[in-house]
Amino acid sequence: MSSRLTRLIESYEALIQVPWQDGLAGAQKVLFAVYDKTEELELRAHVIEFEIATQNAGHSWSKIDISNAFPEWMTAHEYRDGYFESPDELDTCLPDFIDALVENISAHLATQDANAVVALLGVGCLFGFAKTSEVVGRIAAQVQGRLLVLFPGEVDQNNYRLLDARDGWNYQAVPITASDKLNL
Repeated sequence: MSSRLTRLIESYEALIQVPWQDGLAGAQKVLFAVYDKTEELELRAHVIEFEIATQNAGHSWSKIDISNAFPEWMTAHEYRDGYFESPDELDTCLPDFIDALVENISAHLATQDANAVVALLGVGCLFGFAKTSEVVGRIAAQVQGRLLVLFPGEVDQNNYRLLDARDGWNYQAVPITASDKLNL
């Protein structure tokens, strides 16, 4: 495992052991574990390290992998053949995809309690289909415990850029990086 991923997991482990405050707003319950996009496969191979750290801190763990959310949704779509014939029309159905994705994640969040960490894996696969900021923004209020977004990109203060894209967004989540020095 790369030293950056090792440090990222160590930073997460240190943060997740801190007692949780009650009464936080949804955005304050969201954690972004930010890693280099080139380390996606390696991170996936070591997601269990996040799970172990979470359980060692006395919290339950569940994971939602949305990597195949769009192809699965499109496969079940009534007009998929038409979209394949005219891909320039795909933009018209993307709001429906986002609604369905948010609904699926929300259903999973509803099964978790205030002691749970729910890891959201595969957000890089949203690139070009949906904005991570919109999805996270729509589900944050439903988080009971913590939502850990495994995020391939960059963060500068509170400005997140998925896959190092030019445009980012400002979000008040708790960033976790390989270079974190926790000020507790």
